[in-house]
Amino acid sequence: MSDFLREKWPVLVNSAAGMVIAAVVVMQFAGGGDDADTTSLPDAVSGGEVAEAPAEETPAAPAQAVARAVVDVDGARIVNADSEPGNWMSHGRTYSEQRYSPLSQINDQNASELGLAWSFNTGTVRGLEATPIVVDEMLFTTGNWGVVHALNAKTGEELWEFDPEVPGEWARYGCCDIVNRGVAVWKGRVYVASFDGRLFALNAEDGSVHWEVNTIPGPPYTITGAPRIVNGKVIIGNGGAELGVRGYITAYDAETGEQAWRFYTVPGNPADGFEHPELEVAVETWKGGRWWEIGGGGTAWDSMAYDAELDTLYVGVGNGSPWTREIRSPGGGDNLYLSTILALDPNTGRLKWHYQTTPSDNWDYTATQHIVLAELEIDGKERKVLMQAPKNGFFYVIDRETGELLSADPYITVTWASHVDMETGRPVENPAVGYNIDPQFVFPSANGGHNWHPMAFNPDTGLVYIPTQEIGGIYTLANQWKEGKEFKVRENWWNTGLDWADYVDVINGLLAEGGELPIDHGYLKAFDPLTGETRWAIEMPSILNGGVLTTAGNLVLQGTADGRFVAYRADTGTELWRANVQTGIVAAPMTYEIDGVQYVAVMAGWGGTALPSGDARTSAAAKYGNDGRLLVFKVNGTEELPELALLDQTIPEQPEVTATPEQLRNGEVQFMSVCGLCHGALAVSGGVLPDLRRMSPTTREHFDAIVREGMLEENGMPNFGDLLNEQDVQDIYSYIIKRATEDRALQLPTE
Repeated sequence: MSDFLREKWPVLVNSAAGMVIAAVVVMQFAGGGDDADTTSLPDAVSGGEVAEAPAEETPAAPAQAVARAVVDVDGARIVNADSEPGNWMSHGRTYSEQRYSPLSQINDQNASELGLAWSFNTGTVRGLEATPIVVDEMLFTTGNWGVVHALNAKTGEELWEFDPEVPGEWARYGCCDIVNRGVAVWKGRVYVASFDGRLFALNAEDGSVHWEVNTIPGPPYTITGAPRIVNGKVIIGNGGAELGVRGYITAYDAETGEQAWRFYTVPGNPADGFEHPELEVAVETWKGGRWWEIGGGGTAWDSMAYDAELDTLYVGVGNGSPWTREIRSPGGGDNLYLSTILALDPNTGRLKWHYQTTPSDNWDYTATQHIVLAELEIDGKERKVLMQAPKNGFFYVIDRETGELLSADPYITVTWASHVDMETGRPVENPAVGYNIDPQFVFPSANGGHNWHPMAFNPDTGLVYIPTQEIGGIYTLANQWKEGKEFKVRENWWNTGLDWADYVDVINGLLAEGGELPIDHGYLKAFDPLTGETRWAIEMPSILNGGVLTTAGNLVLQGTADGRFVAYRADTGTELWRANVQTGIVAAPMTYEIDGVQYVAVMAGWGGTALPSGDARTSAAAKYGNDGRLLVFKVNGTEELPELALLDQTIPEQPEVTATPEQLRNGEVQFMSVCGLCHGALAVSGGVLPDLRRMSPTTREHFDAIVREGMLEENGMPNFGDLLNEQDVQDIYSYIIKRATEDRALQLPTE
């Protein structure tokens, strides 16, 4: 292997990066039982309780105060959010999604004095991705599945909880955990989407349901994103492109739940006609395939922003289904509107303009990453711009009035393309990394140079703060397509068009050549959108770290995969303060102010894309467990989190492996194509879900019943009897025992 590849190779021991992001066959039993060694927290921060507030704190407001708090939130109030900087009324604080707060009581001079004000235990052990909403002393956040918690923002007392009661088996349909990124508030109601595709309008006073609407036709669609509300319409997308769905964005009347419009991001079967005129243009860019039988993809699962002056909604669109264009559109074409930024009329859903970041996407390079709106002076003229750092590794600055590309500079290592041609606006692909014939190693991987974790723009420094990562990925075209131009669709499961057997062989070859792979790293980068240069960068011990907040106090705050919450100077990157919270963080922090006191809040709970892509050598989840919490800090906060004990990482003695080489090979490939998407490549868990090398005797006894018969389906471990037969499961079991035996030998002391 070349020195370059040795330096940049991803942590494949724990990651299916490049071929998978993170399918999440949910194992909600991970937090307890024979297979999990977790440390229970003291009563102060467990069981839904919060750390006891100081005596001088004001008692919690009654639940009736919630309705008064949010009843006046509408578009005008959100547009004028800077006039009440103590609130955080929309997902990114403002419609521009800058994640910049004008608050400065906490600043670069006193950040070192931050301490815990209170904490709230969510009762979860999975990824927590929500950005809390705070309006007039009330805080609304979400846990897993779309569960909503309404809290007193000053004390942390829970006022009510709403559980959409998503069936546990729906976990199978999610690509990346059972996460939820938060709620929206509007005129006395709280809006949330559940993992199984329902959209709810809740009464803010008590969490009761005002209306409920099903936004999807059924599995394998999911929703993990936070809704946005514009002009009285609730906007929501969906996910599921890895499994095979057709993406769309829908607007619903905020008062009644009636559908106002729907924009499909990819065309359906041309023989059936087109739902709206934009699809007549798009279909000309799909050639030679039958994409509609798999869905085509193009799910809009996260990013949105809104310009009230232009009355324009901006939406990021995801990857194709399958990932590989050779199968999806063998005749070529750009495949609109995959990997595209859409500028829509929020009143009608009609398209104003679009810009495709990755034409004919072949690598799962979504454009669903965070979209930020700002005003920048470019060539002596102030421009209204849109900025995005999508997965493909280029940072885009676009005129948001016209869609004109203003700049596109790499923010991480990029090998799939040499540059973006500013005359055509198109990336110039590197033909050397095409994988139609042989497996290829490509930067970035399907995890992206930047995934969903929100970035932030500080107008004071002029910098964008991006949680980035350097991960290369393996891409290899499905052998069934290479040999016979056929692709067998696996219903309600991953249909990427890539080859698992080849993938396993590449990993094993690299391990045989080089032994243990190096630890990969993430970086917090301060990126100058005017020059395309990185002003400063902080290297992280691990990949897949948290989103970012920046403030007028010259601060940047971010949580990390290894369980730290850190404050930096925004201008220089100098570290000012850190708290070892011992829980991995993927969510972005937010800040608010009550009675003249500024608070900083962040959801702590590692997961999402980190499930199979995380590294157990560096993740807090592997070391301490993953009890989910909302953590709230202030200057001179005096509460303390308990010190957690390290989990036992010992692999127990294993039974003898009696399987044949052929059976072990089948078990290895089947594990990677089904189990590894959650439990990690090579059967090494990143720390969130059970590490199957440490199975208990009870799990061993019931292994087939769990995997093929759905014994734990209600708890989130789905039934895979439709994908795996009895021999497959036995072979998977034998492969796990083989891997456990190998790794146990490495743990044992040698003479």
